[in-house]
Amino acid sequence: MPLIHKDFSKSNYQLFLVCLFICLLFLSGCTNEEVQEQEPVPEELETVNIAYVDWVSEIASSHVVKAVIESRLGYNCELLSVTAVSMWESVAAGDQDAMVAAWLPTLQQHYYDAVKDDIVDLGPNLEDVEMGLVVPSHLPVESIEELNSYAEEFGHKIIGIDPEAGLMGSTDEAMEIYGLDQFELVYGSDLTMTSALEIAHDEERWIVVTGWTPHWKFARWDLKYLDDPENVYGEGEYIGTIVRQGLEDDLPEVYKFLDNFYWTAEDMEQVMHWFSEDNLSAEEAAERWVNENSEVVDQWLAE
Repeated sequence: MPLIHKDFSKSNYQLFLVCLFICLLFLSGCTNEEVQEQEPVPEELETVNIAYVDWVSEIASSHVVKAVIESRLGYNCELLSVTAVSMWESVAAGDQDAMVAAWLPTLQQHYYDAVKDDIVDLGPNLEDVEMGLVVPSHLPVESIEELNSYAEEFGHKIIGIDPEAGLMGSTDEAMEIYGLDQFELVYGSDLTMTSALEIAHDEERWIVVTGWTPHWKFARWDLKYLDDPENVYGEGEYIGTIVRQGLEDDLPEVYKFLDNFYWTAEDMEQVMHWFSEDNLSAEEAAERWVNENSEVVDQWLAE
């Protein structure tokens, strides 16, 4: 049977087409509304920004914090590797939300003093850290005071790390106080320092480096700190958590977690060992630690 009767007038035919077109538009609108109701577009997750210095210890702690924020709190988390001074300044300016890499009260105290009115100090996340000059344990040197007597054996060099690190400033001061005028402080990075240690160990050469604990190098090689009778490198050091002002109001769950975040040197060294020695990435090592230590993480997230 034909859709349109042969006696159907031209004007009626045009009116029919208009009505049909309006009906199709209406049905299309209903369909789109139904699709929108059935498939809502997810809201973009908020991002938490964490700054850190590129030390193996702080790589470990910052990636664990990132893993918890993403897997347990449901936020995105971006890590930014910067120099020590930029880390402090970026949190104080509000460009970064937090850091868990504040070495206090000696190593980074001058950075803290410069911005203390513009940050929120949440206190230690790891205590009883140590720093100073480190040598292989079998060497007959026990104190920084003795280094000049063995300058030739050490090649007249102290192998250091990032020139902006507070540890390097303390080492400059130690060289002046102890009169180490026969030595040159060599700048580099954590990687170049540990590479030099590995070569010296394999070739049975003397070496003195800037060191800190926790660090995986103490598990890999038999090392010792040189005595520091002038206490240049301080004592009772800790690693602290610093956040930007306003974080508690903006992201209360994240603030509470960071305030509760506290672990041990053994915890940190485990993560460092996995990504330094077991060929895991820092992300994989952190995720593994979080998964294997759910009770500790639960305490960090508790009310």
